[in-house]
Amino acid sequence: MTKELERDLGLFAVIAISIGAMVGSGIFILPGLALKTAGPAVILAYLLAGVLVLPAALSKAEMATAMPEAGGTYIYIERGMGPLLGTIAGVGTWFSLSFKGALALVGGVPYLLYLFDLPVKPVAIGLAAVLIAVNLFGAKQTGRLQIGIVVVMLAAMVWFVVGGLPSTTASYYGGFFDKGSNGLLAASGLVFVSYAGVTKIASVAEEVEDPDRNIPLGILISLVFTTLLYVLIVVVMVGVTPPDLLSDSGVPMIHAAEATLAWPGVVAIIVAAVLALISTANAGILSSSRYPFAMARDDLAPESLTEIHENWGTPVRAITLTGGVMLVLIAFVPILEIAKLASAFQIIVFALVNGAVVAFREGNVGEYDPSFESPLYPWTQIVGILGGLLLIGYMGTMPLVGAVVITVGSGLWYFYYARDNVDREGAATDVVRRSVGKRAVERTKSTFEDVDGYEVLVAVTETTDEARERSLIRIAADIARENDGSVTIVRFDEVPDQAPLQQASQTQSPADVEFERRTSDLTAEFDVPVQYGEIVSHDTERAIVNFAEHEEADFLLLERADDPLYAPLLGSNIEWVSRHAPCDVLLIEERDLAGIDAITVVTDRGPFDPQKIAIADALASEAGARIDLLYPVERNATTAQRETVEDYLSELESLCSVPVKRSVVSTDDPTEDFVAVTDPADVLIIGTDGGRIHGNLFGRPADWIVDKVDCTAIQVQPNGSRPGLFRRLFERVVF
Repeated sequence: MTKELERDLGLFAVIAISIGAMVGSGIFILPGLALKTAGPAVILAYLLAGVLVLPAALSKAEMATAMPEAGGTYIYIERGMGPLLGTIAGVGTWFSLSFKGALALVGGVPYLLYLFDLPVKPVAIGLAAVLIAVNLFGAKQTGRLQIGIVVVMLAAMVWFVVGGLPSTTASYYGGFFDKGSNGLLAASGLVFVSYAGVTKIASVAEEVEDPDRNIPLGILISLVFTTLLYVLIVVVMVGVTPPDLLSDSGVPMIHAAEATLAWPGVVAIIVAAVLALISTANAGILSSSRYPFAMARDDLAPESLTEIHENWGTPVRAITLTGGVMLVLIAFVPILEIAKLASAFQIIVFALVNGAVVAFREGNVGEYDPSFESPLYPWTQIVGILGGLLLIGYMGTMPLVGAVVITVGSGLWYFYYARDNVDREGAATDVVRRSVGKRAVERTKSTFEDVDGYEVLVAVTETTDEARERSLIRIAADIARENDGSVTIVRFDEVPDQAPLQQASQTQSPADVEFERRTSDLTAEFDVPVQYGEIVSHDTERAIVNFAEHEEADFLLLERADDPLYAPLLGSNIEWVSRHAPCDVLLIEERDLAGIDAITVVTDRGPFDPQKIAIADALASEAGARIDLLYPVERNATTAQRETVEDYLSELESLCSVPVKRSVVSTDDPTEDFVAVTDPADVLIIGTDGGRIHGNLFGRPADWIVDKVDCTAIQVQPNGSRPGLFRRLFERVVF
């Protein structure tokens, strides 16, 4: 049975938690550091950071009204982008909030030490222990505490702004843009974390009364208010304090208060700073503890983290774990550096949040029905993603390295613990899969429409007998006839290097005479233009490739031959021709073409090559047969994946001129199943693996299937129109 949390947080509690999560280290600790980076333009840095946070705030507000569940960012990214990215976002944001909370406590203690001589870490640990206990007792008490803290804190900060604005000095704003745009962007990235708390209320969305109204309204009100408050506070701080004093201080607001509000103002700011930093840590514990709780409910973390206390109604183990991490960080880790690293990951998470909205809207997610929709979609989300990534580029190397470490660690947790526990996928996967299918259908459609008569070249050798030659010409004629093309059949004779080619070409052997006679008889059987001839060379493979290029052939038909022993490592002559041919190559393993009931086309977990469909349609049309499209999916494939594949196969069916049977095969070994379903009366059309080593790396090679089936098999090696290797691998993984 799914465990539910009590809904007892109203609008004022939502605004208080959101503002309390924002107003903290971002304004009491960071302005001095940001001033070093941007100069007086630090004022614009706070404004720019607030603007770039807005898209994520709007995106989170939308998703929170559609999914008012505990977990916030994790829930939205997991549902939108899939369990892997959800795990990365959940673990990373959990650590990020823990880091920020610990930093807030350690950063707030210097303000307290301005009046009292106390050790920093013991006081910070004591405050953390109190906040952990408060969170264990229940969200209602937490919300009430936040309201009280925020009211007192904001009163002092408004006094600071109102009392300080008349005392500003114009000269302190001199050289406003001396640090340039680079300094402005770097400072914006540094203070970006100041606004991270604006969306944290979504983490406790399951406990909010009337979430459709209170969540988006609370998020937007708190962001607009806090942005204006930050800008005005920084205007006062820069305008009343000498730059050198402000940039080198760990308590910059105290120095600004000393210059404008005298001793009562200093006391008020100290109280506000301590309360603000405590509220930041409190909101951090409240929201971050919900991430392991939500992940555990989705089987991405141990189930014990979902335990809710019978009397207090809170996720005790999740809060205890989060509090324990925070205590360890305060006691043993240089929090400021780790918090800077975590802020870069916060930007990445916000980019994923914006991407998740796009995934939900574009994906096939029927249950996604938000009561609030982000305006100016998708441009709002695009600006949020690009703007955040732009800021990261100016934050230095270490934040990026830290974000990578958190990402890799979270990914390893997913692959080694959580992956086997889940069988769902995100909306983005469906979006990408459908996009891949759409592009594949367009490629196939272009293949059908751009045909202006297929020119088919059949290459044979001295060892090709009459029956095999007849089969090759029949297949070539069926392909060419469908598109008003023609067939050229050439026998390639190879002579030793010592033999002059001119003499060899002028000497006609009995075998040559027999080839011309029977080929002349065969061409009369097929209603398609057929030309034939012989070519003598020292290198048959190069001669075939050169002649195909000279004739501008669309298809090159070759007999499939048994590979030599060295083929798995060095390849074979046929593989060399397939790789270098200027056209599509068809390797024919003819077994029985007396009657054809179906042309079976298979693909190995990826879109069908357009050439396979075009060839199958041409052969089936001439033979009066149907096409069987076989598409393998894993047995644990999701419903969305199966629906996407069915829609893709339906689109392919609409392009064909013959009846089509669509089969989505659930299997762990598609090669075995392909062998099992083929019939001697079929023609199997399959790929060539792109090389023997490639085939061995990614499963049994296509040659294995061809050797096992009893029917005629055609292996297709597409030429220029086929996507590149990395694109094919991407399509195979996604589709």
